[in-house]
Amino acid sequence: MYIGIDKGRMIRLEPKMANRHGLVTGATGTGKTVTLQVLAENFSDMGVPVFLQDIKGDLTGVIEPGSESRKFRERLDLIGLEKAEFRTFPTTFWDIFGEDGHPIRTTVSEMGPLMLSRLLDLNDTQTAVMFTVFKFADENGLLLLDFKDLLSIIDHIVINSKSFTDEYRTISIASVGAIKRKLVILETEGIEHFFGEPAFDIRDLMVVDNMGRGMINILESSRLYTNPSLYSTFLLWLLSELFEELDEVGDPEKPRLVFFFDEAHLIFKGMPRFLLEKFEQVVKLIRSKGVGVYFITQNPLDIPESVLGQLGNRIQHALRAYTPLDQRAVKVAADTFRQNPGFDTAKAITQLGVGEALISFLDEKGIPGVVERAYVMPPKSKIGPAADQEALKRYIGVSYIGGKYARSFDRHSAYEMLKEKADRANAVKKAESTGGGTAGGTKKEKGLLETMLSGSTSGKRRSDSALDRMVKSAASSIGTQVGRSLIRGILGSISK
Repeated sequence: MYIGIDKGRMIRLEPKMANRHGLVTGATGTGKTVTLQVLAENFSDMGVPVFLQDIKGDLTGVIEPGSESRKFRERLDLIGLEKAEFRTFPTTFWDIFGEDGHPIRTTVSEMGPLMLSRLLDLNDTQTAVMFTVFKFADENGLLLLDFKDLLSIIDHIVINSKSFTDEYRTISIASVGAIKRKLVILETEGIEHFFGEPAFDIRDLMVVDNMGRGMINILESSRLYTNPSLYSTFLLWLLSELFEELDEVGDPEKPRLVFFFDEAHLIFKGMPRFLLEKFEQVVKLIRSKGVGVYFITQNPLDIPESVLGQLGNRIQHALRAYTPLDQRAVKVAADTFRQNPGFDTAKAITQLGVGEALISFLDEKGIPGVVERAYVMPPKSKIGPAADQEALKRYIGVSYIGGKYARSFDRHSAYEMLKEKADRANAVKKAESTGGGTAGGTKKEKGLLETMLSGSTSGKRRSDSALDRMVKSAASSIGTQVGRSLIRGILGSISK
């Protein structure tokens, strides 16, 4: 993978070291997006699918071949290349709103209480309530597909709290009200469409075309980025899904998937310490599952030191040193490199031109290379947005994904199950009041009614029919073992 060129000498990234994670930093307008495009193209050529975000609409050009302009020719002459190879790359476009790409959906159960609490910006008390609600749902076979399922369980617990154990009886009504208000706000913003079925299959990102090239998966993020909480939570959830679903592969010859975090500062902004610790653990362990994680941000100070220390491959574009904070960022960036005696790293960072970068990759033994000052190779596909927007729409329309996610559906889940229980309870009461049944019923009937109304909170076995509903989507079963409660992973998503 030839990423840069320095006085005719090519700088390459070892495929075997690509899953040791990486970092691309630099001020606005210094060439980070083009570097991201070059990395994605190289991984694709190597047969490695990638997932990245298109915040400014600048990456749709990968479906069109590049062309040689006067400015492009000047760059080729500067780096000593006679010509460039222009071509397109296999691409799939995604959009959680389903407007400029295939929709991505998940269920509330799949996202889990930790990520949902982050999305709703809940305080500690409200987060504890959310964990309690999920615990009740998981233990009682109540599948949470969308917001109405979640709201129905919250109402059910509040209304029937006296018949439950202390754990559920002490739920704060004020916290419940705050959670419900925040759910309503998300609904008005159209985010509720993200929750539902068919649930997204993570393996649809890990596709190789008939020429052996990895799929470039682009998430249209211009609208998503306007909601930083949703943007960051969505990416965290997606990474946790990869971690929970993929099996261990050890140290492969090349990654199975490369995951880019653009505008990475949003991921860590306001992240509580306990969540940061879990995220650090995921970044550390996901390498053994063949996934490389690359962060793109303006300032290396945006990345916590505990995460920064795990990023072995570095590309540093220019930084400006106008303020004391800027100067500190330059020093931090310079100190993370293995120094080159040929130049002053800190000074070079402030002098880099557009498309020029300081590059340090791990060698075949995993040792950081001496930092090199080089020009990033030009991309083969078009720089910037696709010229023909109608062609882009047609491209999305004929994607191999086709209609897999086009239509949503609403299966039998918590809302319907609790409604059925309420209807049966009302029917029993009506029959008793009209003399249609015995005054109290048998002990067996009472026990069945109590279980039906309040649900089992003791972890006892449930019927196969209830557990059969506990599936992620029509094609993916969470599990059919009788009596099994859901097991959640490091970041709260369901462990398969």
